[in-house]
Amino acid sequence: MVLRSLIFVPGSSPKMITRAATLPADATVFDLEDAVAYPEKAAARLLVRDALRPTRAGGSSVFVRINALATGLTEADLDAIVCPELDGVLMPKADTPDEVALLDGMLSRLEQERGMTPGSVQVIPLIETAMGLVNAYEIAGASKRNVAVGFGAGDFMRDLSLNASFMTADQSELLYTRSRIVVCARAAGIQAIDTVYFGLLKDLDGLEKEARAALRLGFKGKALIHPSQIDIVNRVFSPSEEDVRYARALVAAFAEVEKQGLGAVTFEGRMVDVMSRIQAQELLDFATIVAERDKRKAGRC
Repeated sequence: MVLRSLIFVPGSSPKMITRAATLPADATVFDLEDAVAYPEKAAARLLVRDALRPTRAGGSSVFVRINALATGLTEADLDAIVCPELDGVLMPKADTPDEVALLDGMLSRLEQERGMTPGSVQVIPLIETAMGLVNAYEIAGASKRNVAVGFGAGDFMRDLSLNASFMTADQSELLYTRSRIVVCARAAGIQAIDTVYFGLLKDLDGLEKEARAALRLGFKGKALIHPSQIDIVNRVFSPSEEDVRYARALVAAFAEVEKQGLGAVTFEGRMVDVMSRIQAQELLDFATIVAERDKRKAGRC
């Protein structure tokens, strides 16, 4: 699943929900958690449920951030939203693999009751606490539904008695955290999604810098809170034209070398081997998937 950009949309805002289907994000995340005040949660569930089909028809994957298990609101959230039009849920404050397994069981029961394909609702656990970080690998591998692990820096830093809005410019406070999440997600065979940007909404240069830093660490996408951020993040987490040119040329050059029975070649001043060829082909395959997705999405918006 391509998850370069995941934009959060408040589940209590009809205006923003209606606009969601027209946005170029890979995934729309209707938020029933932090963005919705407690008295509005019941009404928000209905708004989100009605928005799933048209938003998905717009070309995005459709997720819902449910309320954490500790709130006692999770079952009501799932009862309202689990249906064939739902691609998955974001699980906030995932602290242990047992919690992920519990959510898996809830989803399985609802899928069975509603005649849905078993396992069709996917899950993205969010690492938002110190306990969650310690258990990140176990959480990532706790369910076959898991397609990614997300990072929520705001709650994570709050758990450490820090403020995400006042990080240092290089965000060195989060280097270990981000690195561990990426490694644990990859070890479990799924991708990692970086946190939302806590800088000023108008600071798109800062957003791009942060996204590129996340890319270099191994993240495959980033959560967003404003439509102006989507195009930048999609571009950062997509292969560039130069990336594609280089990969295509490397694959072609290596094909000639393999005909000679060789396993390595000097290419554009560097020594490359079979692993380089495999990585280049993976990039080309991903570039094709991204191009097809963007073309479909543009045709529907």
